[in-house]
Amino acid sequence: MANQTLQGKTVLITAGAAAISIAAAKLLVRDGAAVVLMGRRKAALVAAREQILGDHVSAQVEIFTGDALNEADVIGALHMAHALKGRLDIVVSTVGGGAFKPVLLLGEQDLVDDLRMNVVSAFLVTKHAVPLMGAGGSIICISSTAAKLTFPYLVSYNTAKAGLEGFVRAAADELGRRRIRINAVRPGMTRSAGTSLMFDSPEVVEQTLEQVPLGRLGEPEDIAPAIRYLAGPESSWMTGQSFAVDGGNELRRNPDLSGMVAEMFGPEAIRDVPKAGSRP
Repeated sequence: MANQTLQGKTVLITAGAAAISIAAAKLLVRDGAAVVLMGRRKAALVAAREQILGDHVSAQVEIFTGDALNEADVIGALHMAHALKGRLDIVVSTVGGGAFKPVLLLGEQDLVDDLRMNVVSAFLVTKHAVPLMGAGGSIICISSTAAKLTFPYLVSYNTAKAGLEGFVRAAADELGRRRIRINAVRPGMTRSAGTSLMFDSPEVVEQTLEQVPLGRLGEPEDIAPAIRYLAGPESSWMTGQSFAVDGGNELRRNPDLSGMVAEMFGPEAIRDVPKAGSRP
């Protein structure tokens, strides 16, 4: 139900064609905000815009084609959002992802790429958004339960999301004097293009559900209300926080996906190794 508490406010969403981004944008425009969707693929952004307008025909939704890891593109997208109403109020940083690979097969560049995708993308949009924001501005980053729960074969992703949450805490402390807030949401296993391989595997779904007390996997519409909460005045005394929307998964652990890894990389990738001090 619309409450129009975001009337007159402007929003930039990076990775704007992603499923979570679209679900969040629908709630933001429902409550009166004007939104700019940023992403690298124009066709995907156009489709996302049409999907949002299909539910909210009078909403103001613009697109900006650019890379969230390109500083000039980020600046351009932020200025487009600011120009909508002469202000910038909300930024949702959703760019992320990671290499699914055993740690001993990870290359240095794999780790660097994941840190750039998850941490540097959030840093760049924060750095250039803040000068355009006034008191009450809100930045929301999309983290993952992988920031808190270790996930075998996602070491670089675990590391990057933990780094993102470290950035959120440190930035929140510093930006508080400007009365600008920065928080994060930690989705659990949620349906998206990036998780389609896992959702398509009955074995992975079954093993994951064993670790989710509420008994189902996530949908983008489960995550969007948390983003909407952090964007609006309802969370005005909240900064530097990250909370899970995960069906209770953080109460347990992540599933063991050794079978999938062995299939992808060969059984040698997950073989047992002698414990320290043991004899061959």
